[in-house]
Amino acid sequence: QGTFGNDRYGAEEIAQSILGGIGVGYRFIDCAPVYRNQPEIGRVLRQAMRIGVKREELFITSKLWNDKHAPADVLPDLRNTLADLGLEYLDIFFIHWPFATAHAPGVAGDSRSPDARPYSHDEYMATYRELEKAVGAGLIRHIGTSNMTIRKMKPVLADAAIRPAANQMEMHPCFAQPEFFAYLAAEKIQPVAFCPMGSPGRPARDTDPGDVHVLSHPAVVEVARARNIHPAEVCVKWAIKRGQIPIPSSIRRAEYLANLRAAVENPLTDAEMAALAAADCGCRLIKGQVFLWQGAESWRELWDEG
Repeated sequence: QGTFGNDRYGAEEIAQSILGGIGVGYRFIDCAPVYRNQPEIGRVLRQAMRIGVKREELFITSKLWNDKHAPADVLPDLRNTLADLGLEYLDIFFIHWPFATAHAPGVAGDSRSPDARPYSHDEYMATYRELEKAVGAGLIRHIGTSNMTIRKMKPVLADAAIRPAANQMEMHPCFAQPEFFAYLAAEKIQPVAFCPMGSPGRPARDTDPGDVHVLSHPAVVEVARARNIHPAEVCVKWAIKRGQIPIPSSIRRAEYLANLRAAVENPLTDAEMAALAAADCGCRLIKGQVFLWQGAESWRELWDEG
């Protein structure tokens, strides 16, 4: 269950949806300090555990934000997250983006930080080494990467003393990333999918006139019509059948309950999966253009496509 949405909902609304989600059976909770709601989520996690949910039943993740990549900042930031969430350890701690470029909340898509610079493997590994120390200290169970590419992942896997357990990435029927997905599967790294429904409510800076609307794609709509379910449920079923972990989010009980049921009931058939393959048009929705450096010509350079 995702916790992003601070651009649309208050921290307490999101926290209460997490409490409700745990009540109906969610156990994977995906957090991040940049979402600005971890203290509120921490309170409902403690509430859930007081009424009988055991910590070991929950799988709780968080992320290192871009302005904390300096090695001296990593462990203090992790400890702050643990304090916010009221936990002794995280199941996975992701490096949120592979760029040490921060930006103010709510900036426009064409905003550029003067401190932005291209990806550096050496700098990334200096950050990564601190997460390896955190594993040794028992503060995290696993390390996660996020918003990576095959070109970036290969040297990380070659140099890491502790391999990442998961990679968080945008994936939905219109952006399946088949080559990267297959690479992760071969390396036994679990793909975790954000924007599993195409994030129709994403911030305006992450929209482009050429973007596809996943929930309206004819292939998705046809499977939903044949099953008499919402297209969002088709996206969840597609992710589960494929072998990735989707992290949908909603503050509405009917929606997060439907998402959970979609994940565990009536899986898609091979024929339906084949039909949904027609939806993959390679449309990346979260382009990350606010992390571009001076002189970069396109957001595609962030993804090693430039």
